[in-house]
Amino acid sequence: MLTPVDRRAAEALAWLEPHAAAMAELVVELVGLDTENPPGRGLGRFARSLEGTMEALGCSPEIVEVASHAALEDPCVVIGSVGDGAGTIYFHGHFDVVPAQSRDQFRPVRAGRTITGRGSADMKGGLVSMLYGAIAARELGLLEDRRVVLHFVCDEETGGHAGSGHLRDHELIDSGALAMVTAEPTAPVVWSACRGAITMRVHVRGREAHVGQAHRGINAFEHATRIAEPLHRLAAELRERQTAIPMDDDDAAGSMLVVGGQARAGANFNVVPGEAWFSLDLRFNPEEELDAMLGLLRRTVEEAAAEIGADVTIDVLQAEPAAVTDVESPTALALARSIEAVEGTPAPFVLSPGNVDIRFYAQRGIPAFAYGPGRLDVSHGPNERVSEDALLRCAAVYAVFAGAVGS
Repeated sequence: MLTPVDRRAAEALAWLEPHAAAMAELVVELVGLDTENPPGRGLGRFARSLEGTMEALGCSPEIVEVASHAALEDPCVVIGSVGDGAGTIYFHGHFDVVPAQSRDQFRPVRAGRTITGRGSADMKGGLVSMLYGAIAARELGLLEDRRVVLHFVCDEETGGHAGSGHLRDHELIDSGALAMVTAEPTAPVVWSACRGAITMRVHVRGREAHVGQAHRGINAFEHATRIAEPLHRLAAELRERQTAIPMDDDDAAGSMLVVGGQARAGANFNVVPGEAWFSLDLRFNPEEELDAMLGLLRRTVEEAAAEIGADVTIDVLQAEPAAVTDVESPTALALARSIEAVEGTPAPFVLSPGNVDIRFYAQRGIPAFAYGPGRLDVSHGPNERVSEDALLRCAAVYAVFAGAVGS
């Protein structure tokens, strides 16, 4: 005998099926708009295109301009809504994409019910599933006394401060909301927790000198490499700090520190480098505290610098805490039931390997999850792709969840 959730899933799938081609065509159109970040190009153009689509679908869109940030071109947030009930459910997504391996990735290919191109999985395909999931919930009368608020942001790939940070800092996230879900490429799991993130730049100053008088200089690069040595040891120690939260990849259960993901030194090959810098990027597990991790990195750098007499400054580019949502909460159970009703199998709740936008909502006490049609193993790669069938099923999950949460 079908349960109410099973019936809603069947109704959502039946409603969405005739719209499958339009959904796929919209993904192709959006993937073809270059929103590569960095540097963050074409963001305003994409937002205006999305605004037109949302207007046609009856999503009451509004483009909110945000403060200038780094090299982002026309940074903005697109906000829309479906339904007019008191209970708010946030459908959240980002429209910036990581740099492409080839410009051909912005000429999407649709073949064999698969769409290939930069951002198809992460996460323009997910944006389309969210749009159609919200519309399906409205047209099928699933929302009742709820409404879906759509938050589409411009800079998740570079930290989220201009987009999701703007929503947080300008009180555009209602702490009384019922739930949030973002369309990260998680299939077939749900991310109910994410790591914290710290990004630093370590600057080392020396003194330039001609190579023929190298003894007159102070080699900033040499100092930088010696400061990096204890940080490499720290990275190995942090990998041994295992999270208790389930993960897709058990080998990735430790906190992860990358030393020197970016680095630069000197003016020329025949000059003692008078300055050098390198980056630190830490993704730490929810068991760790943000302030403690900041202090650990600072102490490691400062003690190494003091030992060799190096002149060092540290710039903190990003410092965000981890976030966790209780997987036994009624909201999590509603999402689990919605996914199982559509997909036929349960979806495990796991820790995201990175730092994603659920944190901006979880920090305000909102149950927050990442679940999307794309797959992480192809995202950011040269053959990024998304299944048209997954787009449709994920839209059905969003529709059913919108009708189940808080009821």
